Amino acid sequence: MSHYHEFLAILTQSLTSQTFQRIIFSQYQGEEAELEKITCRPIMLQDQLKISFVYRYKTQDITKNYAIDDALSEMQSRLEDCKQINLWLSSEEVQLKRNKKRTTLTTQKVKTMQVEQTHNREKQRYVDQQQPFLQDLGITDQKAQLIPTMARKWKQINKFIEIFASAVTQIPQKSEQLHVVDFGSGKGYLTFAMYDYLQQQQLKPYITGVELRENLVEFCQNIAQKNDFNSLEFFKGDVRTYQPQALDVMVALHACDIATDFAIHCGIRLDASMIMCAPCCHKELRPQLKSPEVLAPMLSYGIHQGQQAEMITDTIRAMLLNAYGYETKVFEFVALEHTSKNKMILAIKRKNVTVPDAKIMQQIKELKALYGIKTHSLERLLLDETVDNEKLGCRC
Repeated sequence: MSHYHEFLAILTQSLTSQTFQRIIFSQYQGEEAELEKITCRPIMLQDQLKISFVYRYKTQDITKNYAIDDALSEMQSRLEDCKQINLWLSSEEVQLKRNKKRTTLTTQKVKTMQVEQTHNREKQRYVDQQQPFLQDLGITDQKAQLIPTMARKWKQINKFIEIFASAVTQIPQKSEQLHVVDFGSGKGYLTFAMYDYLQQQQLKPYITGVELRENLVEFCQNIAQKNDFNSLEFFKGDVRTYQPQALDVMVALHACDIATDFAIHCGIRLDASMIMCAPCCHKELRPQLKSPEVLAPMLSYGIHQGQQAEMITDTIRAMLLNAYGYETKVFEFVALEHTSKNKMILAIKRKNVTVPDAKIMQQIKELKALYGIKTHSLERLLLDETVDNEKLGCRC
């Protein structure tokens, strides 16, 4: 038996006996441009054992997950393309190495280790890079390879879906369909990703992307039809003009200034199970702020005034969500290197309330008094007061 066939027999046995830990194909010599090495390891996905392949290229990593039989076929097809293959089993390491003169097969004992059959969080991808809609959106090319200039956007999409996926598991589904509204959907990157993710989880999404720019509405609608996303639609308008009768999840990323307040109010009014916002352009409170005397030196700098206005605006938003029965978190969405608008407000409905929590409302009152704040739009909306809609004109 040749070293090649002996190695293949060991590999096959390790997969069937679940002694397989990891394999690395290195010094790649095949026809695939820029591929450097392939790393494979077992993972558990939806209670099924899979083999995760990470293809290391010069400029990117691509992850694919295979069933055991398909994984073995893929590994076998790669054996002759690499000069060195290292296979780790439960108690030994097997190396197949080639050079111009000969092929060697060596085995050495290793310490037993427990395989971690979960995704590495940093490398996990919640959106399958092979999906055709990503090509239509200009994220991948015709070979499903990530377009380098879209690398940051790709990371943002996956980070968003990671947060979305975790939150969705915490909410009760009110009906057979999960109704999601995405205010300010733009080019639809996240809208399509949410729809695709929910479909992959065997859920029944019904998603509406709401966008002011007609060319983007038409662009996204065409892609939805092309990919047979039959329960994904796009509406020309904004939070003032699109008024759904019901929804489960309200999403509003980068809604400018008090447009975020209108969006949150819409979610609370319709008893949304989940509200996700990434606010921007915090303009309403800044001209109202009066620095407490002890903070005057700190707030004498313009940059600090802006940061303070942003913090207070979003703190009151989070407190109001808490007062109306939501468990609310405020955290960094993605790193500042990817976008300066990186704050996320995530609220999950925990209880039904007919009257807002009096203790929280008193805390809001005291906070407003400390900074001389007269008006906060979300508070006024929740109290059924009128807000000047003309302030919604700014869009980022």
